[in-house]
Amino acid sequence: MKKIAIVVVLMLLVAVSGFAQVDRSKLPAAGPAPEIKINEAETFTLPNGLKVFVVKNTKLPRVSFTLVLERDPILEGDKAGLSGFVGEMMMGGTKNRTKDQLDQEVDFIGASLSASSTSIFASSLKKHQGKVLELMADVLFNPVFPQEELDKLKKQSLTNLAQSKDNPNAISSRLSRAVLYGKNHPYGESQTEQTTNNITVADVQAYYKTYFKPNIAYLAIVGDMDKAEAQKVVTQYFGAWQKEEVPKFTYPMPVRAAKQAVALVDRSSSVQSVINVTQPVQMKIGDPDYISSRLLNQILGGGSASRLFMNLREDKGYTYGAYSSIGADKLVATISANASVRTEVTDSAVYEFIYEIKNLVENGVTEEELAKAKAELSGSFGRSLEQPATVANFALNIDRYKLPKDYYATYLQKLNALTVADINATAKRLIDPDKFIITTVGNGAEIKEKLAKFGEVIEYNNMGEPAKQLVADATMTAEKVLDNYLTAIGGAQKVAAIKTAKISMDANIMGNALTIAFVYDSENGRYAQKLSIAGNVMQKTSLVDGKGSMSMQGQNVPLTDAQLAEAKLNSYLFPEAVYKEKGYTVTFDGLKDVDGTPAYKVIISDGSGAKLTNYYAQDSGLKIKYENPASGDTYYSNYQAKEGVLIPMAWTLKSPMIPVPLEAKVTTLELNSPVTDADVN
Repeated sequence: MKKIAIVVVLMLLVAVSGFAQVDRSKLPAAGPAPEIKINEAETFTLPNGLKVFVVKNTKLPRVSFTLVLERDPILEGDKAGLSGFVGEMMMGGTKNRTKDQLDQEVDFIGASLSASSTSIFASSLKKHQGKVLELMADVLFNPVFPQEELDKLKKQSLTNLAQSKDNPNAISSRLSRAVLYGKNHPYGESQTEQTTNNITVADVQAYYKTYFKPNIAYLAIVGDMDKAEAQKVVTQYFGAWQKEEVPKFTYPMPVRAAKQAVALVDRSSSVQSVINVTQPVQMKIGDPDYISSRLLNQILGGGSASRLFMNLREDKGYTYGAYSSIGADKLVATISANASVRTEVTDSAVYEFIYEIKNLVENGVTEEELAKAKAELSGSFGRSLEQPATVANFALNIDRYKLPKDYYATYLQKLNALTVADINATAKRLIDPDKFIITTVGNGAEIKEKLAKFGEVIEYNNMGEPAKQLVADATMTAEKVLDNYLTAIGGAQKVAAIKTAKISMDANIMGNALTIAFVYDSENGRYAQKLSIAGNVMQKTSLVDGKGSMSMQGQNVPLTDAQLAEAKLNSYLFPEAVYKEKGYTVTFDGLKDVDGTPAYKVIISDGSGAKLTNYYAQDSGLKIKYENPASGDTYYSNYQAKEGVLIPMAWTLKSPMIPVPLEAKVTTLELNSPVTDADVN
C-alpha cells in the first residue's frame, strides 16, 4: 500500500506540472539561508601559553597535529630566503636521530611529518599517535641544523632561482610584489643569489631560538581524540616547552599609486604577455567588507562564469582564462586581475580588464549575478565542512582574528543577507579604478608603445628591480654591432677560413646525462643537430640542400616552413658573417641589460616570419645571448681561442620545454675536418 501511495503522489505531481506556468526568465527566489551546525572545537591553554583546539572525529582511526606560530612578518633583508630553509633544516636531523633515521621511523608507521618556518605537521594512525608525537617533539625541541643539509638546500634554491628568472609567471609575481610593497617591506623583498649565499647555520638557529615559542603557538588536533586525552598527551609532550618574549614588528602601510601606471619586464622571447592589474588593500577576515568582498570577487573574476572570464576568454578569445582575487591578510593584501594573453592582443586585454573593473565600480552588479555568486560560495562553504580540519581552522581564525564565537555558524546567513546595494557599496569602498598598477611580462619591443596609453611605462628587470637606463651610442647600428663581433672573435678573415665544425657538448638534467652534437658545413649548405641520452639518439634535425627533416625517437617528419626557416637561421657557426650575403634583415634595438651586462640587441629576420634575437656585450663585442620565441634562450660564456677564433665553450639553455636551465660544456671541437653524409643524415 505504501508503494501504491508513492506512485499516486508522483502521478499527481506530473499532472499538476502540465498545468503550472513557470516563468523561466527569472531565477527562482532564494530560500532562507540554512542554519549551519558546526561542531565546536574544544579548547584549552597550557600554562606556557600554548593554545590547543581539539576537533574529535572518529570516522577514521587517524589523528593529526598541526602546530602554528603566530608571528609578525619578518623583513629578512640581506638574508632574504632564510625562512624558506628553517623547516627543512629542522627535518635535517635531531640530537637523537639522523635525517635518514627520522625518515625511516616516519615511513615505518606510515605517518606524515613536516615542518616550515611557522608550523609543524604530524599525522598517523591512532595506534601510532604516541610514536608520531615523540618524533614531532624531537623535531621541535632537538634539531641540530646540519651544515650539509643547508649546503644542499642552498644549492637547490639557487637552481630554482635561476629557473624562476626565466619563468614569466614567477617574474610577474616578483614584479607585482616589488611595485606594490617595495623592497623594504617583507611582502616585497625577493630572494637573490647573494642573499641565499649570505645565509648561515647560525642564522637558521637564531631564527629557531627566537620564534619557536609556545606563547605564540596554536596546536590543532583533529581526529580520534577527545579533550581529556588531548590535555594528557599535549601536557606530556609540550608542557615543558618554555615561553619567552617574541619580537614584534610594524611596517608602513603600502599606499596606492597616485595614478595608473605600467610596470614592464621586457622578455623578448615571450610569445605571451603575463598581465596583472593590481593595487594593495587593507582587508582581513572579519572586516565589515570581508564577506561582501568574496561575492564581489566571485562576480568580477572568481570563476568560469565571471565577467573577466566571459569577456576575455569566451567573447574575445584572448586567453585560456582571466581571473581576479581580493586577498585577506592581517597586514596588507591585494586586489588583482590577471591573465596570460597573446602578445598581439596585450593592450586590448589590458583595456578590457580596466573596462570591467570600472564598470563594476561605476555601474554595480545585478541581482542575477549576486544570486549566482551566493549559490557558488554557499556550495563551496558547505563542501569545506566535510573536512574536519576546516572546523579546526575556523576555531583558530576566531581566536587569531578576534571574531564572534558564532562567526562561522552564521556565515551563510550573513552572506545571503547581503544585497546588491551592499556589494556595490563595497566595490566603491575597496577599489580605486584609476590607481591600479598594470604589471606586464612580455616582448617589450612589441608591447611597450601600445601600453603607454594606460600610463607611464616603467621598465624593471626579472628580479623586480628598476631596469638600468642604458643609452646606446647614437651612431651604433646593427651592421656595426656585427662587425665588432667578428673583429672581437678574431676577424672576418679567420672566421671565413673555418669551413666546417663538429661540436659535442655534455650536459645533465634532473640526473640524466645528455650529449648535444652540432655539425656545420657552411660551404655545402649542410647542418645537423643531435640530442642523445645514454647513447640513444632522441632527436635529430638535419638540413641538406635547403631541405630539412626532423627525427624524434626514430620517427622521421619533414620540417614545417617555420621550423625550416629557423634551421636555416641556425645553420652557420658564425651567421654574422653571412647575414648580408644571404639577404637577412638585421635591426638594431638599442642597449639592453642582460643579467647585469650591457649588451646591444640585434633582431634578425628572413622575410618569411622567422625571427631570432642576439645580444652582444657592449664592452667585449662578444655574443652573450641568443633567443628564439619557439626554442628558448641560449647564453654563451667561457670563450676560448680555437685556430685563432674565439668560440664559447659553455652554453646555458633556458627553454619552456625543460624544467631547469641546461648547463652544457663543449667536450670536443673539430674545425675544418671532413663532413660526411653520415654526419648530417
